[in-house]
Amino acid sequence: MNHFPIFLNTSGRRIVLSGGGDAAMAKLRLLMKTTANITVFALKAAPEIEGWAEAGKLTLIARAMEPGDAMCAALFYAADEDATEDKRTAAIAHADGALVNIVDNLADSQFITPAIVDRDPVTIAIGTEGAAPVLARAIKADLEERLPTGLGTLAAIGKAFRKAADALPFGRARRDFWRDYYFNAGPKAIANGVEAVQPALDDLLADHLLKDTRKGHVAFVGAGPGDPELLTLKARKALDEADVVIYDRLISSEILELARREATMIDVGKEAFGPSTPQETINDLIVEHGAKGAQVVRLKSGDATVFGRLDEEIDAVTDAGLEWHIVPGITSASAAVASIGQSLTKRGRNTSVRFLTGHDMTGFADHDWKALANPGEVAAVYMGKKSARFIQGRLLMHGIAPDTPVTVIENASRADQRVLSTTVAEMEPTISEAQMNGPALTFIGLAPRAAQAALPHVPTVQSTPLTAQEAR
Repeated sequence: MNHFPIFLNTSGRRIVLSGGGDAAMAKLRLLMKTTANITVFALKAAPEIEGWAEAGKLTLIARAMEPGDAMCAALFYAADEDATEDKRTAAIAHADGALVNIVDNLADSQFITPAIVDRDPVTIAIGTEGAAPVLARAIKADLEERLPTGLGTLAAIGKAFRKAADALPFGRARRDFWRDYYFNAGPKAIANGVEAVQPALDDLLADHLLKDTRKGHVAFVGAGPGDPELLTLKARKALDEADVVIYDRLISSEILELARREATMIDVGKEAFGPSTPQETINDLIVEHGAKGAQVVRLKSGDATVFGRLDEEIDAVTDAGLEWHIVPGITSASAAVASIGQSLTKRGRNTSVRFLTGHDMTGFADHDWKALANPGEVAAVYMGKKSARFIQGRLLMHGIAPDTPVTVIENASRADQRVLSTTVAEMEPTISEAQMNGPALTFIGLAPRAAQAALPHVPTVQSTPLTAQEAR
């Protein structure tokens, strides 16, 4: 992020602009929404600018800008649409101490003006650091359609009511009140006219003052395989309401960004055969924060019910007398198999699929290898990279066909996903030599659809997911 977004207080301050043509008018239409004192320097100004000056919306000085003209200005816009003149006026403004924007010159500008969705006093700024203004405008148009025109009115009334709402305890109680106002009582009241909003707000506050503070609650949330677009709506809602988020090592940064900025974020990462937070410590953290009245999200990679030690955490929460619920997530096997254009089950091939873990608390996990070695069997092995040679040896020992396909998907669903296609006979040392550092899912008995026709095949590694055409 090269441009840090802030909202500058321009009330009563000077904003100076040099230019009188189309570029100047575009900026002025936006600047006149502020309560700043706007001064425009232009030898020849468009009739619209002259009209704005006559209406008292700005001050127009019919000459070229000179040294000292930008003194005490908070912002300056060079909009003469002439590189030489823009450079000259920008230098003057720099010397006068103003922040400078040169229209269509990102490199020499100190700040940029974002696309803005205006629901005064609600303002949404959209910036792409000058890289994609067309994209910014498209996002703006989408938000304009989504946000009701009465939103600004609700916010203005709510702003005036904030001192009254201070009667509620700080934190969760106030957030619940304002959430109820903006997403329930407020929109219903404004549908009956602006005059109906204030009485509804008074009634809502009286109701919330009588309510008991919401008790601590724990949501066990599946975060999916990593792609934030695969996060469920219910999971996003839980993150938005959380006071405390206790998350695993494999949770992507994009998903963590969806939590409230004020939420306490606690990393309790675990790594197979590596540094780990003891399960007892995790249990204690969940109970500790829930007992204090926090809305706790225990965020687990994939689906919380698959190899997540969920039962131990539920037992700890239940023993502490806390309420809880589970929010399912997309398990990694589903996302991974989708990326290679396959299904977990197929008529005539396999009527069941086994979800296995490569290791357990005592080391490499043992399974029914004889059953897994049967033709047509499909297994999805979680946490199987370090146990690959052990799995390979057990399968070959129990008679699996050496050319049985094996597919390893690293970082399933993420931008840096990799697909390794091999066979049981070649899975080691192939997996070790691929030097996969991210979480990986190993499929025994499945090849990428594009590689299926070529079996038996030479091991290959793809750095990106298969395209739709390849998957067919």
